[in-house]
Amino acid sequence: MSSEPKVKNADPKRPLKAAEVDFMKLIEQQNLERVLKLKRTRKNNLITAFALGGTVFAIYAYSMLAVSRKVPG
Repeated sequence: MSSEPKVKNADPKRPLKAAEVDFMKLIEQQNLERVLKLKRTRKNNLITAFALGGTVFAIYAYSMLAVSRKVPG
């Protein structure tokens, strides 16, 4: 059995009912909220990535500096 819902083809020229318009507005609002949440998550992920990358680079640079000072040259 197919799990896809059975959808009747509607007449594209038929005006939308008030309930259909309200439903579409609700879905658009939920989609906007979802998109804003994803953008916020992406921004937070980028900030975290740059902070971690900077920390790793700082530790590496400090290690190289410390080693170069210890080795007589």
